[in-house]
Amino acid sequence: MYELIQLTENSYYIQSPAKIGLVKLNETDVCLIDSGNDKDAGRKIRQILDKNGWKLTAIFNTHSNADHIGGNKYLQSQTGCKIYAPGIECDFTNHTVLEPSFLYGGYPCKELRHKFLMAQESEAENLTADVLPTGFEIISLKGHFFDMVGFRTPDDVVYLADCLSSKATLDKYKIGFIYDVASYIETLETVKTLNAKIFVPSHAEATEDISELAQYNIDTVYEIAEKICSICSEPLCFEMILKKLFDEYSLAMNFEQYVLVGSTVRSYLSWLKEQGRVNVLFENNMLLWKTL
Repeated sequence: MYELIQLTENSYYIQSPAKIGLVKLNETDVCLIDSGNDKDAGRKIRQILDKNGWKLTAIFNTHSNADHIGGNKYLQSQTGCKIYAPGIECDFTNHTVLEPSFLYGGYPCKELRHKFLMAQESEAENLTADVLPTGFEIISLKGHFFDMVGFRTPDDVVYLADCLSSKATLDKYKIGFIYDVASYIETLETVKTLNAKIFVPSHAEATEDISELAQYNIDTVYEIAEKICSICSEPLCFEMILKKLFDEYSLAMNFEQYVLVGSTVRSYLSWLKEQGRVNVLFENNMLLWKTL
């Protein structure tokens, strides 16, 4: 873990729970794509930098989930590097209580205020094309989170953030976190058509061809949608839908899984409602979902 893997002359990744991109800008300066899940990740990254005599100039965050920005504060305090994050992700990076608050739908209790859902705050600036190193390209990857992006480097490596999961992860857990299902599918359809020297997803193996895995993720989304529609053949409240999905996929309920999977299921229901496949009714002061 935290091994530095070289992909091309200047593009690398650091093997970690969420892969961290590292790109050499010249003989001494490097930038990171994300920073790992916590202060310890930041320390391990700093050790890699020091071992190679590299100076960290900037961190480009793909999005604001805690496992991608957790090393920001430590690395910024140690190196003085700039931090950039796209759109709404910048606000979440600067005010990290927003993530557990969003997931829970209210003030998050202490069981949700931990490093896996709420990173330490860092001083991020808005990511725009003009702050990127020469030859870098921003790739919009909306869907998993609000304004998530990926990056193409000058030597044609594409870092894909969390826009897809590995086949093993999907087979084991089935329901990956999604904020906007329609945008997620659109992003994956676009990713299927991309060409690059190598693709680096955060939670899957680096590969020269991403199309098959992208399609597998798309197929899984549609499978879950069909399952939800089947469950809602009778009017059910959200909690019962969630329970039936957990039972169906043999998931274990805890506070963290409740908010992560629960938020995703609400996103599916919104998408299905907008597609005209489910509707809501109110009975006995309960909101119920029913397949049309």
